[in-house]
Amino acid sequence: MAAGPCQTRQLQRNEANMRTLKDLFLTELADIYDAERRTVKALPQMASAATCEKLRKAILFHLKETEGHVTKLEQVFQFFDQPAKGKTCEATAGLLKEGDEIASEFKGSPAINAALISAAQKVEHHEMASYGTLHEWAGLLEKKEVADLLLEILGEEKAANDALTALARASSNKEALGESDEKRLKDTPGSGLRNPRRGIRPVGLGRNRVDSILH
Repeated sequence: MAAGPCQTRQLQRNEANMRTLKDLFLTELADIYDAERRTVKALPQMASAATCEKLRKAILFHLKETEGHVTKLEQVFQFFDQPAKGKTCEATAGLLKEGDEIASEFKGSPAINAALISAAQKVEHHEMASYGTLHEWAGLLEKKEVADLLLEILGEEKAANDALTALARASSNKEALGESDEKRLKDTPGSGLRNPRRGIRPVGLGRNRVDSILH
């Protein structure tokens, strides 16, 4: 005999109550898998919009890494005997749409590269948060191989973010001021274009990436 509406709702509630950390992990895995695939499609357009050769180089370098992230995430699905399937990542979809809009708005402007870096770093920060969480959960689920893969991806995301920060501080943010703003600041006593974080440099993988891009 078919279950009535009340019984169906009760069964759904019971199923929801039985969902565990493994289910949550797989849900978030599907989310970041979709995010990375969207990013693979978006990065070439972002590189084309950049007028700074070093920024273009950094974006294309990370494109190759992101393609590798997709492959590694497919391996993670395999560790759980699950098919690789994405779940629409609304956060990434929104951030990439916003990036398209800002690139269009500032096309031809001295602020275009700073705008692109800002858009890219929003995506990077979301990905770092996602991978950090998934890495912790993989450890709790006693999936060492998965945890190692996720930590490797997390390191590359952090390095990409560090490289973007370095490019912004080295040139793009100052270029975004435009000639009139830059002249105004130089003419104002006690101001100038000093960077309060000039002496701070990333460490580890991020530092190596920064050195390779800036020099």
